Amino acid sequence: MNLWKNYKDVLHDTITLRNEVGSVWAQWEGKGTSLTAKTYTNEHIIKSREVEIWNEKSCIYNNIIYPKTGSNLPCFGMDLMGFADKKVIIVFDFQHPEENFEYSIPGLPVYEGDYRFFEIGNHFSKNIYIAKCTMSEVNEHLDMFKTYLTNFKFMLELEKPTGTDTSEYKDFDAYMTRLDPVGGYLAAKFGKEKAESLVNDFLFEYG
Repeated sequence: MNLWKNYKDVLHDTITLRNEVGSVWAQWEGKGTSLTAKTYTNEHIIKSREVEIWNEKSCIYNNIIYPKTGSNLPCFGMDLMGFADKKVIIVFDFQHPEENFEYSIPGLPVYEGDYRFFEIGNHFSKNIYIAKCTMSEVNEHLDMFKTYLTNFKFMLELEKPTGTDTSEYKDFDAYMTRLDPVGGYLAAKFGKEKAESLVNDFLFEYG
């Protein structure tokens, strides 16, 4: 299943990302489910780390882009979760690494719904985009995804960050580790040891 192909195409068309040696962190198969974990980088990004998990019925794509440091920029995160044909959740946002840092961009939608999993105002911005739809409707949100990414690209090009002090992401990754719900699912598919390694050594390694 390649539910999120158009989103990945927009990502790579908007933000120039490149593979480097060792960019494939994992390629797993377990209980009818496949997983790939890869990293990308560029001159103003420490890493873009993506995980895709799929089987015949579902496809989940997660990525967080970490800017190089020194310019107080947010990360850009996306959770594109197709659990079943009629159960799809699309989330993307500017995720600031500083705790309780209220972040927003004028002109972009302000989320006013209730979604308890995401704590708006603590690493998640007021512009967090959350949509529920069916698999046949995912591309209806593609233009907004591109708008958000274009804003992120503009930030990178304006600030041109070059620092590599990953300690700036320590609180952010620790928070995301506590919040992330994927550990149990991964353990059931690939085993507890692999699941813990993916969360602690790949997804949120700076925490």
